[in-house]
Amino acid sequence: MSGIPHELEQDLRRARRLELWTLAWMASIVAVMYLAMGASKAMQSALIEDLLSLVPAVTWLLALRFERKDATEKFPFGFVRVNSLAFLIAAVALTMVGGFIAYESITTLLMQEHPTVPPVKLFGQDIWLGWLMIAALAYSIVPPVILGHLKQPVARRLRDKVLHTDALMQKADWQTGLAGILGVLGIGLGYWWADSVAAGFIALSILKDGISNMRTAAAELLDGAPRALEGPEISPEAQRLVQRLQSLWPEGGVRLRESGRYVFATIEGVQQPTELPPAAELMGDDPAWRLGRLDFASGVGSEDGAGSRAGAEGRNADSRKR
Repeated sequence: MSGIPHELEQDLRRARRLELWTLAWMASIVAVMYLAMGASKAMQSALIEDLLSLVPAVTWLLALRFERKDATEKFPFGFVRVNSLAFLIAAVALTMVGGFIAYESITTLLMQEHPTVPPVKLFGQDIWLGWLMIAALAYSIVPPVILGHLKQPVARRLRDKVLHTDALMQKADWQTGLAGILGVLGIGLGYWWADSVAAGFIALSILKDGISNMRTAAAELLDGAPRALEGPEISPEAQRLVQRLQSLWPEGGVRLRESGRYVFATIEGVQQPTELPPAAELMGDDPAWRLGRLDFASGVGSEDGAGSRAGAEGRNADSRKR
């Protein structure tokens, strides 16, 4: 299959706008953070984290361009799996954020570095640099909170793990900003360790999300069973589809794999029936467009040559012979 079902176009346009807004807002945050960074480890960690947070948005936009392309001679199955590759890149970026913040906080604590926040002259007045840091960090919190909140429902409707990972990155953004504020205030109160503790406080949560997403991305690229959007467990949607297919062809073996946002099903040991139920009937209450293709293989262990193939494409919810 190639192209994008008509049902997804509105949500894809909205997701594209959100990702473009993400690039614009995060670029302004990076500039503000750099100008107010000083010697604070929390601020430095937040700056690096903000730079890495651009990766999911960029990869999503690039993946969308490729996903729309038709199949070619070199890529006869189309480009729907490019979303899976983008998901892996986004998951790695999220894990890198957590790992970097954890490393910085641990090494600073072990070396017992005592960061200082000196005053600076602004408009002829001496102002504690910490207030400027706090203002920059507060600014870095607001856009990610809004953008992450807006992306989550769109990611669920699109079954888009890249967009969902980007929403998690936005969560990491505002949490890092909040931790940075606490760290700068701690330095002002004389607690030298507060900066590093605040910088690493949220690292474990970010690492947990990143590693979980890397596991799911690897399973997807290895043709594993479709995983849930928010974890490595097999998705309830896939479990329901298996039950429906087994009820229709109880003598066959059902296998599912996920490719990008689509699910591909193979029923082994069964000859292709003369007529197939439409995708909407096979998917039940779940979105029909999710079923990218339904294959039949009359020989167990064979997916192509030994049997016949039937396609079920959700964008028209009709069956068609391959």
